[in-house]
Amino acid sequence: MKDEKDAVEILVHKISMGDVEDPDIMVAQPIYEWQQTDAGKWVMEKSNPTAKWVRGNNPYTYGHEYKIYGYFTPEEACFWRLKFE
Repeated sequence: MKDEKDAVEILVHKISMGDVEDPDIMVAQPIYEWQQTDAGKWVMEKSNPTAKWVRGNNPYTYGHEYKIYGYFTPEEACFWRLKFE
């Protein structure tokens, strides 16, 4: 397996959400649905370390923006960009 320090971090998906009371609970379904797509399955299988999500604020909508990052070898990163971006 690849060395984690050599992993390339790639933004693989974004989810925008309005101003809700508990955004971390509300984003669970969209994340799950994305994980069921070809791209999501590929990321969940190949990412090392495991893909992570990061929540940020969206100043234009007063809502939240979630970004999912995956970690890949340079070869896998190239494959991702060619196939899914």
